[in-house]
Amino acid sequence: MTVSDESINENIIKRASAGERVAQRKLYEHFRDRTYRLVRRIVGDSDADDVTQDCFLNVFAKLQSFRFESQFSTWLHRLAVNESLQHIRSRSRRKENCRPIFDEDLGQVDGVASMENAELLETALSRIEPELRIVFELKEVDELPYSQIAEIVGIPEGTVGSRLNRARTELRDHLTQLGWES
Repeated sequence: MTVSDESINENIIKRASAGERVAQRKLYEHFRDRTYRLVRRIVGDSDADDVTQDCFLNVFAKLQSFRFESQFSTWLHRLAVNESLQHIRSRSRRKENCRPIFDEDLGQVDGVASMENAELLETALSRIEPELRIVFELKEVDELPYSQIAEIVGIPEGTVGSRLNRARTELRDHLTQLGWES
């Protein structure tokens, strides 16, 4: 049974913050899958389990600092993005560590129907710096508004727009270099 975000109320968060295992388990079980999918899109399949686990350890360690000024899911999303970026920065930037954002849950992005075009898109996306790619994925895959992306990534809304434009421009350039035809 899936618990709605509304049922993860202030009381559960406060109890989890106080170390109550049942409340912590509720938070973990409710947010585990979507956090894992986000982390996997950023760091790849091979590291997603470890980074997700580190993220939740970090969540429970920092839970007392959550001030209820935003939605808990937004705060958690930001911690997951930060943990993922930290992981990327700590490992070497080898091409084989680049991974696809497509999976059975995401389906098609921007009408890309063929596997060949999807692979071309993945290759182009892998060439975009992580900070731009995250903003692009939060907007285009997760369909989040600029305000929520700004809060998650910790940048002003205007910067979200400029990073999104840079990501789209770089993506278009990389696709063209790879021989993509519109």
